[in-house]
Amino acid sequence: MESDRIELSERELREITGFAADCARRALSIFERDLPADPRPRDAIDAARAFAEGGRRTAALRQSAWAAFRAAREAGSPAAVDAARAASHAAGAAYLHPLADAHQVKHILGAAAHAARAEELVSGEDPRVGAGTLAWARHHAPPAVTAVLGRLPAAPAGGGRAGEFIRELDAALRA
Repeated sequence: MESDRIELSERELREITGFAADCARRALSIFERDLPADPRPRDAIDAARAFAEGGRRTAALRQSAWAAFRAAREAGSPAAVDAARAASHAAGAAYLHPLADAHQVKHILGAAAHAARAEELVSGEDPRVGAGTLAWARHHAPPAVTAVLGRLPAAPAGGGRAGEFIRELDAALRA
């Protein structure tokens, strides 16, 4: 059965993508310490930011999301993996679908969740660090994030620690 469609304006899509880019940028240095010569996560974040600021949704933007995803698979530390995944989610946020599907929540909050997990891992698994990153994301989420989340079902189960962060942030933003 196909999901119902939701309203999703270009302005909302740009705000969500800008938010995702800001969240991913918080963890970028974690990846760059691991693989300093690999520009793919930075390129994905920059492409997301360019779209958020009025640029076009191009094949290059989508390719930058996939390139950051591949960079995550090549990273040497779990923290760098999550930092690159945050970048991938940032560029991928520009391709959020107007479907009332819980999976879309991951496109909105994935960058924040993976950045929080990367920072938590670097801290030696201090849960206060992840909680602090999520608090930052809650505080900086633009109105479009909460508006669009309100049109979607709650975040899905699964996804490990990053999935827990997605569900926690989703619940907090809907409260």
